Amino acid sequence: MAQDKANLIKRVGVIGGGQLAWMMGQAAQKLGLELVVQTPQETDPAVAIAHSTVLAPIADVAATASLAAQCDVITFENEFIDCAGLQTLAESGTIFRPSLDVLTLVLDKRHQREFFAQIGLPNPRYNYLDGDESEADLAAKAEIIGFPLVMKTRRLGYDGQGTTVVKEASELSATWDRFDHVPVLLEEFVPFKQELAVMVARSTQGDVAVYPTVETQQVDQVCRRVFAPARVRAGVDSRMEGIARTLAEQLQLVGVVGIECFLTQNDRILINEIAPRTHNSGHYSLDACQTSQFEQQLRTVSDRPIGPTTLTCSQAVMVNLLGLDEPEDSHHRKLQVLKELPQSTLYWYTKDIRPGRKLGHITQCFGPAEDPTAAAAAIEAIWYGS
Repeated sequence: MAQDKANLIKRVGVIGGGQLAWMMGQAAQKLGLELVVQTPQETDPAVAIAHSTVLAPIADVAATASLAAQCDVITFENEFIDCAGLQTLAESGTIFRPSLDVLTLVLDKRHQREFFAQIGLPNPRYNYLDGDESEADLAAKAEIIGFPLVMKTRRLGYDGQGTTVVKEASELSATWDRFDHVPVLLEEFVPFKQELAVMVARSTQGDVAVYPTVETQQVDQVCRRVFAPARVRAGVDSRMEGIARTLAEQLQLVGVVGIECFLTQNDRILINEIAPRTHNSGHYSLDACQTSQFEQQLRTVSDRPIGPTTLTCSQAVMVNLLGLDEPEDSHHRKLQVLKELPQSTLYWYTKDIRPGRKLGHITQCFGPAEDPTAAAAAIEAIWYGS
């Protein structure tokens, strides 16, 4: 692998070839970087923008060794990798950014929670099961949390998958049976008034840049819309920034991390979870920030200076476009309507259309007097119907 110096880092390996890697393409061109992508299918979105491609599953360690031989540094679009298997590559000189230690931490939500507690960041009450506990153990741990509670898989859950609200004790055993007794977290149910998120970047030199705090809104446990900046009371944004800076420093991060939080009725902030990569809540930055989250990831992992994160407009809204239970041509007719909206940029990921799948997003930028809520509703009326 090439020596780790800024003036030599020209080629970046990316594990994962979905839309997150695809959206790095423009930034890579701007920065004079070549991307080599490890991804399973020739039809995956990032193949179109890659300098070259290693066609293999993202957890294929032998394929990552081939990727490493072609690159100066490797980063991630997807954290569901074989961290243990990649340690041999790291020990022989392959540079992973973020580090495999960071990836290993986030793969298990129990480890995330324990780390947050260790560094003094705000957790909801939680407990955990390893999978071999008795019914009595389950009941005892749940009783400490109280009902309702949230049961979530410790590994591989995303977009609400592997997460269930358990309303009362009588539902507990049957819910764990549906989870097949895999390791889970038990967390207090947080009656939040808003869900907030923030992206943070940290360079090899230790410079930290925090993006504006945004509000995310979910439909069926999948992010539907993001408002930037978040409409919150004074002081909330600065506390979110403090959480972001603490986390980036304590992780010794090189790269970007997305942080999702709950804001309670009395403005208490509780961390939900983190993702050590670009994140759905940061897509707005492509059109509404001086430096997008995708450019920032490439800047940090290739030793280039961090870019400014300030908004370039007063406010913005991003709406996710999920697959509909409709013919493909219906999707494309709606896309044509969305393309005509003013102050908007449409991103279509060129993925196979399936109901519920993230297929694209649209961002609109506004002045201070405009109403982003009404704009989001108008977009959704076009795409999802009334």
